[in-house]
Amino acid sequence: MGVRLYLEEGLQAGEAVRLSPPQAHYLGQVMRLSAGDRICLFNGKDGEWEAVLETLSKKNATAILKKMRRAQNRLPDLWLLFAPIKRDRIDILVEKATELGVTRLLPVLTERTTVRRVNAERLRAHAVEAAEQTERLCVPAFEDLAPLARVLAHWPSERRLLFCDETGGGAPILDALDAAGPGPWAVLIGPEGGFAPAELDALRGLPFVTPASLGPRVLRADTAAIAALTAWQAVLGDWQARPAFRVEKNAGEGKKRQP
Repeated sequence: MGVRLYLEEGLQAGEAVRLSPPQAHYLGQVMRLSAGDRICLFNGKDGEWEAVLETLSKKNATAILKKMRRAQNRLPDLWLLFAPIKRDRIDILVEKATELGVTRLLPVLTERTTVRRVNAERLRAHAVEAAEQTERLCVPAFEDLAPLARVLAHWPSERRLLFCDETGGGAPILDALDAAGPGPWAVLIGPEGGFAPAELDALRGLPFVTPASLGPRVLRADTAAIAALTAWQAVLGDWQARPAFRVEKNAGEGKKRQP
């Protein structure tokens, strides 16, 4: 069943739900569906439901909920903090972060941030579309733009913060994550111009921060976010594919163990 749509209202068997005018337009004019066709609906709370279109016009549509296809699941607890960047790239960043399982998006202002505003409505629309297309059962929460210093001042102490240090001051990212271990995490990506020296010093002094290097090349902010989130999912996230063997730390050359 290819068409999935996100709703905010509750979902329960037998109920009729009204879809928004843009959703009605998408179903009828883009996907060429008609009354009687089946779609899937989800709201981030009640699982994914199979529904039948009861009515469909250019601006209005209703669907009857038939049965639950998948129960609501919980993604690994992963946040992304990012300095706003230019429009096309921030759209890609939000889309890929959603695909990679981020549960909360926090835009932050740093000293060298050049883009000082974000269009939260547009970015949320990108997140919703990415969730619909990638089988997610929820959409990331989106926080208001805030200074990084203020966000860190109210940081929950139990949540680790992976600080992607473009100066190369941290351990290689896979080693840093493996050493720190599981738990609630967040990833911090700086602006295109990098963090200011005072910000670097402040971050390195925080007990919940794990500095990490993303390799020998300087990555653009959106690329860095995708790379860091991919590494986190590979080491601590919900990806099923694992290497057949991993090298045992400090156990002599060539000694290996099962994952």
